[in-house]
Amino acid sequence: MNIKIKKINSDDIKILQEISIETFTDTFGEQNSSENLKNYLEKAFNSKKLLSEIANPFSDFYLIYFDKEPAGYLKLNDGEAQSEKMDEEALEIERIYIRKKFQRNGLGKFLLNKAIDIAKNQDKKIIWLGVWENNKNAIEFYKKSGFIQSGQHSFYMGSEKQVDFIMKKKLP
Repeated sequence: MNIKIKKINSDDIKILQEISIETFTDTFGEQNSSENLKNYLEKAFNSKKLLSEIANPFSDFYLIYFDKEPAGYLKLNDGEAQSEKMDEEALEIERIYIRKKFQRNGLGKFLLNKAIDIAKNQDKKIIWLGVWENNKNAIEFYKKSGFIQSGQHSFYMGSEKQVDFIMKKKLP
């Protein structure tokens, strides 16, 4: 197993967009209307939006390769880029997206550990994320990794209001 990780820059926009649309559709496509899914994908993962996220100094993206193939990515937010107001001691994991054919190879855990290492290196006390209440596999994954539900917030899939659980993990 050969895993490599690299920080994403604007040259990686095409693969970032492909992975985003593919993984989001694979994970949430069946539970949402095709119209809401289409509207969300066009809004969230168009190249202009992704380029602005890459350019944000408070966000970082990391592309993970498995046997030299792009397998997924991690997006972290600090400070004002966080999707919820948190204090300066918090770092948000906004996305851990792994392509379906690469799942069950430990890549999600690898990216989660990368995020925790970055948080510790930045002297953060908390790492947190939002996860859809119906994404049972992800919720269990985060619980096994020491995250506890601490609240919830609204997430809009097109016109439909959904609930994301906010899960936090205290860092030593």
